[in-house]
Amino acid sequence: MSSQAEAPQAPPGTPDADPLRWWGLTVIAIAQLMIVLDATIVNIALPTAQADLHISVANRQWVITAYTLAFGGLLLLGGRIGDLFGRKRVFIIGLLGFAVASALGGAAQGQEMLFAARALQGALGAILAPAALSLLTTTFTEPSERGKAFGIYGAIAGGGAAVGLVLGGLLTEFLNWRWCLFVNSPIAIVAALGATRTLRDNLPQAARVRLDFIGVVLGCGGLLAIVYGCTEAETHGWSSPRVLGLLCGGGLLLVLFALFEGRVRNPLLPQHIVRDRNRGGAALTVALAVISLFGTFLFLTYYLQTIKGYSPVIAGVSFLPMTAGIVFTSTQVSSRLLTRIPARMLIVPGLLLVAVGMFMLVFLRAGSSYAAVVLPSEILIGLGMGLVFMPSMSVATSGVRPQDAGVASAVVNTAQQVGGSIGTALLNTIAASAATAYITAHATSPHVSRGLQVTGTVHGYNVASATAACIMLAAAILAAILINHHPDRYEAAARSRREAEAQSAA
Repeated sequence: MSSQAEAPQAPPGTPDADPLRWWGLTVIAIAQLMIVLDATIVNIALPTAQADLHISVANRQWVITAYTLAFGGLLLLGGRIGDLFGRKRVFIIGLLGFAVASALGGAAQGQEMLFAARALQGALGAILAPAALSLLTTTFTEPSERGKAFGIYGAIAGGGAAVGLVLGGLLTEFLNWRWCLFVNSPIAIVAALGATRTLRDNLPQAARVRLDFIGVVLGCGGLLAIVYGCTEAETHGWSSPRVLGLLCGGGLLLVLFALFEGRVRNPLLPQHIVRDRNRGGAALTVALAVISLFGTFLFLTYYLQTIKGYSPVIAGVSFLPMTAGIVFTSTQVSSRLLTRIPARMLIVPGLLLVAVGMFMLVFLRAGSSYAAVVLPSEILIGLGMGLVFMPSMSVATSGVRPQDAGVASAVVNTAQQVGGSIGTALLNTIAASAATAYITAHATSPHVSRGLQVTGTVHGYNVASATAACIMLAAAILAAILINHHPDRYEAAARSRREAEAQSAA
């Protein structure tokens, strides 16, 4: 029996549901998986690509940074472009453009071509990701269906990064690093073809808004500066004038952005979106959760490969229990309970589970076995994140006006991307500083032995893991205070959505 036949039907008295909506969810899920995969799949291939294209050590970071900058800096603009020109159209253009950019990156003959292709991927991802989430938001408005749809989306958002590590290792080891980029092209083309038949844009032309150009300059400029400052902090340190200048300059631009947005008719980011305690709290929860999660991915990847000697493929496969945990709780727990209990009763316990899982890594040692420490930690983190991502993303996009669905989706995507940039840089700095201090304190001669270096490195991971656990605890406290979204509000949001569509069509 097809998924369409099994899908729950709209309740009596509601407008006829789109019969292709579940196929549309498949297309949206494929696009979202491609975006999430691309954030990590290239990491595994980077050493091989660096040697093949003769990229210097100083410049190799731009393979990652070019993508991160464009994606994180342009998300707000990308979300508003969908609101302005239509989400389905922007979604399809984004997919086709991503296919072209990926093909260019895979065919790169030099570092400049690869950097440019990665930046283009990031820019297209910045319009594709909000369009995907806003299409999901406007397609599935009935509470029971919304829970299932967001369960699938949340599983992909939380677990796709680990899948990227596995796929990157397989492609690099058995084919070529270029296939880590080429693989996106056929996926994107198939998804674009599917989108033409299965998706529809529920936003009437009359409801679309004009673009706030000054807001684009201030908002995107501020985000670009902050994301770039975080990436530079990994190599130059947080106290370097360059990093401080970028972070302070970015913060100033965002302050000006907030002041300006309250004075324009069609703001890039309507203030009611971030002032709402539920949407603001959900976005903040996602940001803090991703800060810890990305740092943990980084430490475990290095630990498994450099300390335990795992191959890239085996290291990637080692993350699958975490992915399985995210998929299970997103699709089988969160999706079933979100319309029955308050959202924070899922989010807060989820964050506490993740905090416990990360705290377990404090006891990691160079000789620890995978089954004794890493595996139980991954399972707890995975189960917890499935309770966090799906409800947070649903709450962050719930109850917004149809013409603001794109920018509301961009806000939670921006929180995720900026959180990842901060987390990678911040926790990496903490780990490196703790490792250096440990080695200095325990060295008995100018020559540092291999054993002391390994022990010091793992000690740095322990300290960073404790920090990540504390950040998760802080996120749990904030979520408990800020998020008070109740199940009956999903029904109210669905009703408001239907009334808005009826008024727009009249």
